[in-house]
Amino acid sequence: MSARSLPSPLLAVTDRHGPRPLVEAVAAVLHGGGRWVWFRDKDLPPSERRELAARIAERVGQAGGVLTVGGDADLAADLGAGLHLGGGTDRSAIAAARQRVGAALVGISAHTLRDVAEAAEGGADYVTLSPIFATASKPGYGPALGLDALAEAVRIGIPVIALGGIDIITAAECRRHGAAGMAVMGGLMRAADPAAETRALLSAWATRSDER
Repeated sequence: MSARSLPSPLLAVTDRHGPRPLVEAVAAVLHGGGRWVWFRDKDLPPSERRELAARIAERVGQAGGVLTVGGDADLAADLGAGLHLGGGTDRSAIAAARQRVGAALVGISAHTLRDVAEAAEGGADYVTLSPIFATASKPGYGPALGLDALAEAVRIGIPVIALGGIDIITAAECRRHGAAGMAVMGGLMRAADPAAETRALLSAWATRSDER
């Protein structure tokens, strides 16, 4: 189980199907203070995905940020990026990922408390737990888990990033329930002003009340 610190409380999740080119959207997030980007877009052909990832990596690096690549250990290693793996990843796969990407972060997508526990036992650095709230971006992941499930996951002992339906209101609730951070895709990639939305999310996280 890892106790490593995370690069930022905001993990910006990419989606190139938004209203602007993905590199432009990521640049806006970085301009707004975002410093951790999870490059997904796994439906691209490998060569196109690699080319786009390299462009994203360049922008993230210029801003002093941290890039995480979804699902492709070789691409992550080539870019010096972290690696994010799918739910159900077992200990041996986590160990192999760790060996491939070296000191970079290794994260796991979790949709159940069992997923969270297995990621913690396998030595992952963090999990994204979703969906905490109902979300239009990923409607197929089942009903919202809710804040009580988030709090229970946090007690397992691995940093938990809340994903699904996170905005400037729900971000504060997630932090009050112990989340180590928040992951946002549609709210950033489809925002009219991704830089302003990034600033608002980070501000909401930083200024949340301790009152229940």
